[in-house]
Amino acid sequence: MALMVSVSGIRGLVGQTLTPTVALEFTQAYGTLLGGGRLVLARDTRPSGPMFEAAAAAGLLATGCSVTQLGVAMTPTVGHAIRAGKYAGGVIITASHNPGEWNGLKFLDDLGVAPDPERARRIAEIRASGQFRCGQTGFGTLTQDDQAGKRHVAAVLAAGEVDLRAMRGRRVVLDSINGAGCTHTPELLHALGCEVVHINGEPTGVFAHRPEPTRENLGDLGTKVRETNAAIGFAQDPDADRLALVDENGTYIGEEYTLALAALFVLARRPGPVATNLSTSRLVDDLAARHGLKVHRTPVGEAHVARAMLANRCVIGGEGNGGVIDPRVCYVRDSLSSISFVIQLLAATGKTLSQLVAELPHYAMIKQKFELPRDQIEAAVKAVTAAFADRAPLTSDGVRVDFETGWVHLRASNTEPILRLIAEAPSEQDAGTLAATVRAAAGV
Repeated sequence: MALMVSVSGIRGLVGQTLTPTVALEFTQAYGTLLGGGRLVLARDTRPSGPMFEAAAAAGLLATGCSVTQLGVAMTPTVGHAIRAGKYAGGVIITASHNPGEWNGLKFLDDLGVAPDPERARRIAEIRASGQFRCGQTGFGTLTQDDQAGKRHVAAVLAAGEVDLRAMRGRRVVLDSINGAGCTHTPELLHALGCEVVHINGEPTGVFAHRPEPTRENLGDLGTKVRETNAAIGFAQDPDADRLALVDENGTYIGEEYTLALAALFVLARRPGPVATNLSTSRLVDDLAARHGLKVHRTPVGEAHVARAMLANRCVIGGEGNGGVIDPRVCYVRDSLSSISFVIQLLAATGKTLSQLVAELPHYAMIKQKFELPRDQIEAAVKAVTAAFADRAPLTSDGVRVDFETGWVHLRASNTEPILRLIAEAPSEQDAGTLAATVRAAAGV
């Protein structure tokens, strides 16, 4: 299995495709590209994190960068720290939602945004060349900062827009999957007035279930919501940039609704452009249309969405995988901002989560993935593009085909060696039909 290198950073199997030497070389490459400067370094809770953190620190210091270590921190905390502290960039040791045997590195620039494709390519090229900047103007210094998480929470709270007294004392269940969200997410929820039941809340990095916040992995969260008579359940991924929701009945609402509910709240108060990727539900388009607003669609990857938000001065953005970006806080998907938006929406409307979801347009989405070699993935995308050429398919990221009854997006994953297929339509039967039609054309 190859090391995954993309705009989402690098990911690999610990001790196999990802080793301390690989982490050292990639951070030397990033430090060389930047030419030195002040950088932030953090990690999620995976047991391999300290090892890769040490290698990354060495790589950055060797190229003359001064490094501020945050220790265990959420990816959006790093994004906020970069902007607030005027750093030249940052590195997070994380494999996000991948299983525990994986780890990786995410790079952020001076805006707290993941590198664009050209800069991501340059990092990989410098690493491959081995031509690293090393001590040309002296080596960097190493310092620690243990307050970045608290500043991130404070920024989210400062962005609040409604009276939260209606939520005071309401019980919520939080599943932090033993990841980076364990430390400061309860602090945010308490500050929002909620009583918190925290499951999988020890930051051990030994994940209690598969870490991607999808329906099949969150049965315990739904059960705990019912048992405790909670108003809502929140599920984070290991680096806490994504958030999935469970309603007051313990029913999995899903990641697609996280951005939709955030947009519902924001656009009613601060109407403006929205950005999201090609794989995200039409729910966002429907909500924007209520205000006569435009949705800017991008390739998958928060780097693309964040840059579209910057270019178009978007008031909200994100991805349908449960990632919401509030540009007032940071240009990284942020589960803390997502939680705040949903809590504020509940407080402002006086409605339950199930009532709010029932009032939204209904779509069914099917997500499938297939383990295939890269050449077969490329062949599948080309075959679908040719088969549906009369429908003017979008090809900025794999291929997306829009039909009268819905759409299908087929693309290579940025983070795993797989082909992803996402289909959406008004009913699950229609979505299944569209998915089968495209699969037949793709030959998978």
